[in-house]
Amino acid sequence: MESHSVEPARSALPRKRARSGTKRSSRKRSSTKGIAEFLRGSPIVVPALGALALFVAWATNQGGYPLTHWAPGALIVLVLLGIAAGWIPVRIGELPRAVLVALAGMALYTAWSFLSILWAGVPGDAWEGADRTLLYLLVFALFATWRMRAEAAALLVVVWTLALTGVAAFVVVHLDTLGGLGLEAALPAGRLVYPAGYVNANAAQWMMVAFPALLLARSGRLHPALRGVLAGAAVLLTDVALLSLSRGSVFASAALLLVVFALAPGRLRTFAVLVPVLLGVAASTPLLLKVGDRLQAPEQTQTAASAAESAVHHASAAMFAATVLVALAVALAAAFERNRSRWPNARAPLRRALSVAAVVTVVAGIGGVFAAVSNPIARVSHEWDTFTSSQGYSANETGNRLISGLGSSRYDFYRVALDEFAAHPLLGIGADNFAQQYLRKGHSNETPHYPHSVELRTLVETGLIGTALALVGVIAALFAAGRAIRRSDGLGRAVAAAALAGFGYWAVHGSVDWFFEYAGLGAPAFAMLGIACALDRGRPVTQSGRLARTWQRLWQVPIRPLVLGLPAAAVALVIAASLVAPWLSGLEQESAARVWVQSRAAAYSRLNTAAELDPLSAEPYLVAGSIAIRLEEFGRADHEFALALGRVPQSQYAILERGTIASQRGEGAEAVRLLQRAVVLYPRDNLAHAALAYAREGVRISVALLNAQILKEGQELQ
Repeated sequence: MESHSVEPARSALPRKRARSGTKRSSRKRSSTKGIAEFLRGSPIVVPALGALALFVAWATNQGGYPLTHWAPGALIVLVLLGIAAGWIPVRIGELPRAVLVALAGMALYTAWSFLSILWAGVPGDAWEGADRTLLYLLVFALFATWRMRAEAAALLVVVWTLALTGVAAFVVVHLDTLGGLGLEAALPAGRLVYPAGYVNANAAQWMMVAFPALLLARSGRLHPALRGVLAGAAVLLTDVALLSLSRGSVFASAALLLVVFALAPGRLRTFAVLVPVLLGVAASTPLLLKVGDRLQAPEQTQTAASAAESAVHHASAAMFAATVLVALAVALAAAFERNRSRWPNARAPLRRALSVAAVVTVVAGIGGVFAAVSNPIARVSHEWDTFTSSQGYSANETGNRLISGLGSSRYDFYRVALDEFAAHPLLGIGADNFAQQYLRKGHSNETPHYPHSVELRTLVETGLIGTALALVGVIAALFAAGRAIRRSDGLGRAVAAAALAGFGYWAVHGSVDWFFEYAGLGAPAFAMLGIACALDRGRPVTQSGRLARTWQRLWQVPIRPLVLGLPAAAVALVIAASLVAPWLSGLEQESAARVWVQSRAAAYSRLNTAAELDPLSAEPYLVAGSIAIRLEEFGRADHEFALALGRVPQSQYAILERGTIASQRGEGAEAVRLLQRAVVLYPRDNLAHAALAYAREGVRISVALLNAQILKEGQELQ
């Protein structure tokens, strides 16, 4: 009996294992089938993920600002766009009208930026600015041209958010050893500059991700654990942004929050997630501010350094603790919401409680503002006085930078920009051509290359024509994104709002800073705008009225390689050439700057190659002239600066150097003529004034001494 009872069990074991193996293989096939189905529904996800990987790489290295970083990245985006166009059929007639208008407007604005090279005072800078605009067009086209399912769009936004959160966590863990430079280099004057290299861009890099994380965390369509992780990410990203002590970031965040509550649906859900996030940030903020206080301490003793390191460690622990606690709280609340069917009578009281809490919070916030600012009108007047003060940063109040005055040189930047717009209203002065105008007309001691405002950049550099084209493109894209928020399902609505918030932060903060020039900020911003547009379910062009039949004939069929393949390839080659030439030129210049001490011949040769690769830029000749001065080859230096003036006749630096060289040679009349011109081009240059005074008195000027003083002043200004 025992043998009979055991034997069937033994004989059943292989069959059970076989069935278990069948289930595993079935699950594997089901998973593979699900991934394939997902990719068939939104195949653009694959190249889009490649672009996101590029953005993350830029975020870890100077925000993609140097030309030699973003130009090869633009080529990668071009290749990804070409792969997508060849792999996924493009039916132009099936695009929503708003998306098509957005693409057309941005393409025309990019073409106008290239056209501005013709009248730009510094054509090389205009070429670089137009190429950067081209990068943003390529990014927007990659993300907006093909429609996405809500799940695919959510995947892209979540991947970008969590990747940047990982970078932020790395920064927090390695604050005292970043780049092997130590605390003083990573946080000069107590403000975090790593990895972007500019404090305001650094703060913007994190806040551009914090807002999408916050808005995604409120979506009931996501898993509770993921919602908790996203809420925790919003805390960590905001905390790291606060380490930069950027007033612009604080004001931009407050302004964008007002926009979110005013326009985005689901205000109570937003409030429910925002409260724990703000509580987590508030809990860690005092320790974060101590880091800046310790590093700003005037004494440079070993005790002060130890105190700064201790403050950093405490702040890091506080940030991670707040992140984890908020993540757990939001995840538990999300799990409760997901299982609310078990508590059918709890939903209405919970909504009433949230509504009351929201009203109380708003009233308390307004009361707190009035309590902190006894006379709001006087405070606003004072802030305006500090903003318009000619003293710049010195007009700020003492105390914490985040609550100090608005003193800076931006008012003067904007004044010059508006004056230039009034002088060139239709065409503008050319892309990225603000620097020379400010040297000539500015009042501050700063030498900005850009107007510090994306709106003023567009207006002054591309004129009314360029501004109109840019507005058509951006407004159409915003219309499509807004329609996606209104008409999509629950997840699609949340993703569209989150993606649009990422672009919105860039636009709001970029209104008072030079973020258009940071590819690591601008490219993700236009990618997020493109994702929101890809969720638009508006009527396609072929259903829009009178031109329906024409569009049907022209575009209803997929684009055929035999019809448009050759023109598209020709355009792609032109685009690639426009990106490759300045990039290779920049690489040659960087190489020359590294090798000139060991081999002057190699440095000059590489700079000649750089000048040939970029026939519009004077920079290779300016670098060659500077190297020649360091090597005391003054004849060669004069020749190189003359070549630079052949490309940019208004280059104040080249004129100043040539005037000094002429003075050292004893060519008094020529020295006076050149130095007078240098003073006219940069009236606030004390060195140029002093050199001119000496030249008029017949005193020969030392070129080496002048350049040593230029280097010293540059280091002090930095």
